[in-house]
Amino acid sequence: MLEQIQSFFETLAFVDQWLFPSLIIVIGVFAGWIFKKFVHNRLKRITEKTDWRGDDVVFEAIESHIVLWFFLISLKIAAESISFVQPLYFDYVDKIIISVLILSITLVASRIGVGLLNFWAEKQGTDLPSTTIFVNLARIVIISVGVLIILQSVGISITPLLTAMGVGGLAISLALKDTLSDFFAGLHILLSQKVKPGDFVELDAGYMGYVQNITWRHTTLMERTNNVVTVPNAKISTAIVKNYDKGDPSFSIRVPLGVSYESDLDHVMAVTEEVAQSVIDEVDGARKDAPAVVRCFQFGPSSVDLKVYFRGKKYGDQHPIIDEFIRRIHKRYAQENIEIPFPIRTLIHKNEQS
Repeated sequence: MLEQIQSFFETLAFVDQWLFPSLIIVIGVFAGWIFKKFVHNRLKRITEKTDWRGDDVVFEAIESHIVLWFFLISLKIAAESISFVQPLYFDYVDKIIISVLILSITLVASRIGVGLLNFWAEKQGTDLPSTTIFVNLARIVIISVGVLIILQSVGISITPLLTAMGVGGLAISLALKDTLSDFFAGLHILLSQKVKPGDFVELDAGYMGYVQNITWRHTTLMERTNNVVTVPNAKISTAIVKNYDKGDPSFSIRVPLGVSYESDLDHVMAVTEEVAQSVIDEVDGARKDAPAVVRCFQFGPSSVDLKVYFRGKKYGDQHPIIDEFIRRIHKRYAQENIEIPFPIRTLIHKNEQS
């Protein structure tokens, strides 16, 4: 009987020692959930109404870490309330809590940094952060700083580590010369805005396509035939590049045609301008604010040659414009009895009499 009573009091003491710390942790997690559900969400709705998007980035970044932070704080308080644990274990618990907290803050800072970089790029009218190279570079820098702070906080000196990283970095840079060349060439391409994602470009090597992404090693082009071309950044950095979307992406579209020498050129010009204007009004790829220009070009071998100039919005729009114009002008010339002559060559043969 005495042993049962003693066992009961030991159990009661054990429960008493662990009940209060457990309640602290439960209350802390619940308080974090309440803060996230009501306080944070209300503040987030307020920031969504402001013009500056930076506060939205901050609130979205910390949203998934609020409960964790409350849990770590309550765990710290609960650990201090346990009296029968040796102080050495408190040090371990403190280091773990601090390490997890710094790692969480580092991840939040990484999301905030990338989000603010995106916001700044959109405001400046560039696409720098939308490429893999800038997103990964920003995350690596922020996370590396966070890891160094964690090592310093747990008592590991980072000075020898930085020295080793410097020596190792020199050796790696020599071994990965071509890779680093492509990496810095990618940075040069992005900072100089030579090309950016979404541009339609033509390289001096003959490749043409839309820039899909600029990674730390390659730039990928999507051809109009849906084939993907992968080009090292170093080659694009030194290549002669024709960027169809740099500045004003619109460009001139020229369509040559010829009419018979017996045609009334004033009538031909009027009909051609009318058909060209209908194409501009009804084809999406044509610029509506740029009227078509019709010019007589030369006296050809079998026809009076003309050229019709359209203005397309971007490269690739010339194909539907040319197709639609040729269909309509051929039909309209037939209705107006305007002849499009076949090539004619007159041969004059002279007989020489001896």
